[in-house]
Amino acid sequence: MFNGIIFNKGLITKISKRSKGINIFVKSDLKLTKKDIGVSVACDGVCLTLITIKKKILEFYLSNETIRRSKFKFLKTNDLINLELPLKYGQKISGHICQGHVDTTGKVLSVKKIDKSYIFDFEINFKEKKNIIEKASICINGISLTISKITKKGFQIWVIPHTYKLTNLSQIKKGSLVNIEIDILSKYVKNFFHEKK
Repeated sequence: MFNGIIFNKGLITKISKRSKGINIFVKSDLKLTKKDIGVSVACDGVCLTLITIKKKILEFYLSNETIRRSKFKFLKTNDLINLELPLKYGQKISGHICQGHVDTTGKVLSVKKIDKSYIFDFEINFKEKKNIIEKASICINGISLTISKITKKGFQIWVIPHTYKLTNLSQIKKGSLVNIEIDILSKYVKNFFHEKK
């Protein structure tokens, strides 16, 4: 369980292909040791299990299902990804409850700077667009954000300078893909009322 508040990024140093997935190696300043092997880490919003650590290089395994649902199918070395450690008991939740279960990807249609903030316009597939609600939370590349507006093709978000600086949103541009996890409460409520019909 995560809350979508990002303080760390990691650099993809190596990608190893397997018959049913890939292993990725991420250079990071996260304070982890070999005792932490097996811990979950949100990597651009995807919950992955740490399998090895050596000299600040973290290794994770991704199954084909994870690759299919996420932007990691297009992952390259030197890409920057957002990293978040799981929540601890008693820790403040500054964002919203994020599971690390990515629903789909979204495409950046535009990025506009307004004063010191940024407006991101995303396109999302119609099936998932039905689950998003204006002013609801949404997790993009592991970042807890708020949907400011529903658009014809998807939705918009505003990003403050602090979030822009600390995350890899500063690296994305028109045409970039992002991982999207829709607010779990929105999905559960909609599913509940759908079953009541």
